[in-house]
Amino acid sequence: MTGSVVIHEGDWQALGEAAGEIRRRVFIEEQAVPRDEEWDGRDPGCVHFLALVDGRALGTARLLPDGHIGRVAVLAEARGLGIGVALMEAAVEAACRRGFTAVELAAQTHALVFYERLGFRAEGEVFLDAGIPHRNMVRRLGD
Repeated sequence: MTGSVVIHEGDWQALGEAAGEIRRRVFIEEQAVPRDEEWDGRDPGCVHFLALVDGRALGTARLLPDGHIGRVAVLAEARGLGIGVALMEAAVEAACRRGFTAVELAAQTHALVFYERLGFRAEGEVFLDAGIPHRNMVRRLGD
């Protein structure tokens, strides 16, 4: 993998096949998230982001209609290449274009520092989602 990260933005119909495969591998296989929790039925109403390097789909994220960013996933072999940062920047930019004043997400606790570096602030207590510890985070936009 030598190329730069290219982010595609689109709907589930356009990006769902590749994004779904990444999510299946990361969440269902690697993290043992139950299938029915991963496929929550909300994908058709979301804006999706697909990260490619050298034409290969390696990461994904989605922006929900309420301004939440979720399902941020990067394949194990591609972590540490800046793909997660590029996905988050694209999702935040899309939220700004849609007029949101803040974006929120539920971060797995091991990823809190990653999101803090991107301007997110943890709020509330740790909770379990699909058996994985999470914390809610928020980033104000336009401040």
